[in-house]
Amino acid sequence: LFSMRGGDVVNTVVTSREQILQVCRELIQQQGWSAVSIRSVAGACGISVGSIYNYFQDKSQLVGATVESVWLDIFRIPPGQTPFDNILDCVGWMFACMEEGSRRYPNFFSMHSMAFLGEGKAEGQKRMAQSWAHMHQGIAAVLASDQKISPDAFAEGFTREDLAQILFSLLLSALMRHDYDPVPIQTMLRRLLYK
Repeated sequence: LFSMRGGDVVNTVVTSREQILQVCRELIQQQGWSAVSIRSVAGACGISVGSIYNYFQDKSQLVGATVESVWLDIFRIPPGQTPFDNILDCVGWMFACMEEGSRRYPNFFSMHSMAFLGEGKAEGQKRMAQSWAHMHQGIAAVLASDQKISPDAFAEGFTREDLAQILFSLLLSALMRHDYDPVPIQTMLRRLLYK
């Protein structure tokens, strides 16, 4: 962490916002949500508390950014993976991500909303809503590009956007139940969309 330059000790720790968020994710994985505080994150990063404030205005901003960071980490498409060409594969991938995310971030799905009951509630909810909107848009985009969907699957009272919202609600419900089996939803979609 330190090196000598001209007889002076120089701090060579390079810290970025993403590195701080990586440490936050590691703290959550190892110790849970209670481990994320300005002081504990600074200590884990090997930097001063004041350095955290260079990137985050307060604890609520740190927690909110951490929530968003964890959601993006869980549902990140690996480099080189092509976009999904059908909704069945997309749903299967999302359930696999949920199961892996539950393993890597124990209790994240059920406990992170509890972190917003006190300080930072609005910021955390805003970041969570942004992450969820991104996921919802991804589902809608896959539905729009799925060429195998029957032309009469959607109508004025039941649009692709409506189905994307329903699917997202089902995914959230499965998360809360710790149910990582995509087959029932995939079966429903197969019967509904592919004739």
